[in-house]
Amino acid sequence: MESIKCRSIPSNKSKIARTFQKVINLKTATKIASNNGIGICMLTSQNKFDQDHDPATIYKTHNSDKHKDDAKAKRRAVLDALVAKLFAGITTIKAAYAELQMAQNPYSSDAIQAADRAVVEELKLLSELKRSFFKNDLDHLSPQVTVMLAEIQEQQSMMKTYEITIKKLESETEVKVSDISLLKKKLDESIAYNKSLEKTLNASGPLSMFDNIQFSVLNPTHFVQFLHSALRSMRSFVKMMVREMEIARWDIEAATNAIEPDSSFSKPTHRCFVFESFVSKTMFEGFNHPNFMLPNETPPQNNHYHSEHYFNKFKKLKSANPKPYLTQNPTSSFARFTRAKYLQLVHAKMECSLFGNLNQRKLVNSGGLPESAFFTAFLEMARRVWCLNLLAFSFSESVSIFQVSKNSRFSEVYMESVTHESVLDTDGVDADLRVGFTVVPGFKIGKTVIQSQVYLSPAVSPLGRNWQREHSSRYHY
Repeated sequence: MESIKCRSIPSNKSKIARTFQKVINLKTATKIASNNGIGICMLTSQNKFDQDHDPATIYKTHNSDKHKDDAKAKRRAVLDALVAKLFAGITTIKAAYAELQMAQNPYSSDAIQAADRAVVEELKLLSELKRSFFKNDLDHLSPQVTVMLAEIQEQQSMMKTYEITIKKLESETEVKVSDISLLKKKLDESIAYNKSLEKTLNASGPLSMFDNIQFSVLNPTHFVQFLHSALRSMRSFVKMMVREMEIARWDIEAATNAIEPDSSFSKPTHRCFVFESFVSKTMFEGFNHPNFMLPNETPPQNNHYHSEHYFNKFKKLKSANPKPYLTQNPTSSFARFTRAKYLQLVHAKMECSLFGNLNQRKLVNSGGLPESAFFTAFLEMARRVWCLNLLAFSFSESVSIFQVSKNSRFSEVYMESVTHESVLDTDGVDADLRVGFTVVPGFKIGKTVIQSQVYLSPAVSPLGRNWQREHSSRYHY
C-alpha cells in the first residue's frame, strides 16, 4: 500500500503579515513552529506595558524616580532649614525683649532704643521669610549653611538672655543686701531702745519716794506725784506704740484723724498727743470706781478699813515685779484688769497690723504673759495705773475723774496745757484759746482738783455762752 506523504503548507511571511495587518491592524507577529513542521502564527497586541519592558524605557523611568526622590529630600532639607531659621529668630526676639525690659529699671534710653531696633529688624527678617515661604521661593536657602547659622544665632541669643537674667538677679541681690543692712540697723536700734526702756522700767528710783510713806500722813500731793510717774510710763508706752506703727507703715495722719477728727496741730510732732489721749482714756476708764468696776469685786463696808485696805494693796504692788506677781496670782484683780485693758486697748486688727499675727492677744486672753518689749511696757503702765487707783481710794474722801469737752474755753483752774507754747504765745489771759481734745483726764479727791491736761488750739467760732454755763457742761464726771 502506497503511503501518502503529507505536504507541508507553504508559508509566506511577508504576505501573511501584510494580510493580518490589514485585517486586525497588528504591528507585529510571532511565528511558533510545531513538531510536525506546520508553522503557526501567534498574534500579540501592542500596549504600554510592552514598552515598559523595553530596556531604554526602564532606564528612563528609573532616572525619573531618582530625580523625584532627590527633589523631595532637597525640599525637606530646605523646610528644616526654614524651621531652624524661624526658631532662631524667635529666640533672638525673646532676648531683645528681655534686654528691653532690663533697660526699664534703671532707665536707659540708649539700651531701650537698641533693643527696640533688634526686635524690629528680626521681625522684618521673619516677615521676609514668611513671604518667601508662601511664594515657594526658598531656593536661595542653603540647608546646611542655614541650619548651622541658625544654630549659632540661637546659641548667641540664649547666651544674651542668660546674661540679662544674671544681671537682673545681681541687681535684685544688691537690693536685698541693702534691705538686709537697713533691717539690721533698725534691729540694732530697736534692741538698744528696748534695753534703755527696760532699764527705765526696772528702775526703782521714781517709786522709791513712796517706800516710807505712812497711811496717817497720806495727802493729795502723794497722789499727784504718783500720777506723774504713771503718766511717764504711759508716754513711754505711747512712744513705743507709735514707733511700731511707723515700722508697720501706718498713715499716722489718717490714724490721728480717726481718733480726733478735724484736729489742727501747730507742729507735726504734736500728733503723738492724740495717741496719748486714746491710751489715757482707755486706761483711766472706770477709774472713779474701786478696782475699775471689775466684776465680782466687793469693797469693804467699813470706810476706814476700806481706805487702809487699798493703801496696803498699793504698797504691796508698788514695789512688786509685775510679771512674777501675775504668775503667782493669775486670778487676782490686777491680773483681770491687765487682761481686760490690753484686749480693749490693743484690738485684734491693730495687733495683727503691728506684729503680723494675734499670738500676743491669744496668750493674754488665755492668761499668759508675752515676753515682748511691747507687752512689758504695757504691763508696767497697767501696774502704775492700777496702783494709782488703789492710792486714790486710800483717801477717805470721794474720788472722781473728769475730761473737758472739745472747743471749751481754757481755764487754768481745771486745765493745764500739754504744750506751754500755746499759752505763752498769747497776749493775755483773755486770749480766745479753745480745747482741741483732752490728753489726760482731771481728778477730784474731795474738794481738791488735779488739773486735766489738754491740747489747745485757736477758737474756730464763738460759743455764745458765758463761763458759768460752760463750767456746768464742759466737764464729764
